[in-house]
Amino acid sequence: MKKHNFSPGPCILPQEVFLKASEAVMDFNGSGLSLIEISHRSKEFVAIMEQTRALALELLGLEGKGYQALFLQGGASLEFLMVAYNLLDKKAGYLNTGSWSEKAIKEAKIFGEVMEVGSSKDENFNYIPKGYTVPDDLDYLHLTSNNTIFGTQVKKFPKTTVPLVCDMSSDIFSRQLDFSQFDLIYAGAQKNMGAAGTTLVVVKEDVLGKVSRKIPSMLDYQVHISKDSMFNTPPVFAVYTCMLTLEWLKNLGGIPAIEEINEKKAQLLYSEIDLNPVFEGFAKVEDRSHMNATFNLADERLKEPFDTMWKEAGINGLNGHRSVGGYRASMYNAMSLESVGILVDVMSEMERKG
Repeated sequence: MKKHNFSPGPCILPQEVFLKASEAVMDFNGSGLSLIEISHRSKEFVAIMEQTRALALELLGLEGKGYQALFLQGGASLEFLMVAYNLLDKKAGYLNTGSWSEKAIKEAKIFGEVMEVGSSKDENFNYIPKGYTVPDDLDYLHLTSNNTIFGTQVKKFPKTTVPLVCDMSSDIFSRQLDFSQFDLIYAGAQKNMGAAGTTLVVVKEDVLGKVSRKIPSMLDYQVHISKDSMFNTPPVFAVYTCMLTLEWLKNLGGIPAIEEINEKKAQLLYSEIDLNPVFEGFAKVEDRSHMNATFNLADERLKEPFDTMWKEAGINGLNGHRSVGGYRASMYNAMSLESVGILVDVMSEMERKG
């Protein structure tokens, strides 16, 4: 039976990416060698890295605008540290919208003063703070664009004179934005872009080199830029799957095309959540994520029969995070409208039986 994978990450990928990647693992481009055994310094892999970096900038509309794309290791969790290491000299601002924001704040406090410009902790992070003030003396302002655990998403980014940094791990390449408003973007690949093991960092070069501290080479964005994202052995397979996924997205029509599909998926599922009395949405309506829909049962006594129904329908990865409970349907770029429809059908059947 086909599985409908709503897992929050590692994520669903396009079927053609799985096929091409598996072929390359066995025999890369007819070379008689596996992709994962060729030299990372070979012209073949250097071309893969260059193509993947170029595709990232192209799809984000940042070509020729002073940005560099890097594929690094350590996940977004290491970027919590690297951002502060490279940018925080005196004081930084953070918008606290959940677990990942809190972890980023914790790392930043190692290097300087951290100001929470706003927080939604008072309501278990079920909304995005608004109307907060951004001081003009910050080294940067950090936001998390999409919160996988709580199912919220920033819809409007603040206009500010300070550098804007954004963790886009779970909604990168999913919607149209003016990406040039950000000075640094980072995103773990495994939520919407490729296999786990690499992290995309897109940074505007003129924001770097302004801190007074000495930065270890491995944690210095400028070092990685100078080595074309090849300072150390890169995560070959993860970068390759990112390249395949970005090529798939480009051929589909880029971010405008996938945004249209994502809006349809979100509308279909949220309509069912709102109209079906068996379920209750967790996130505030105006801040609902198009990537991660969080919802609960109105009556927990229905949990056992509902769990049985969605599992029998071939649905996987629907359980919510322990911080929220209930359910979480992650609808990343490669998730089909058909799979969302299967989930909606199960929810409707639950109402009829309930």
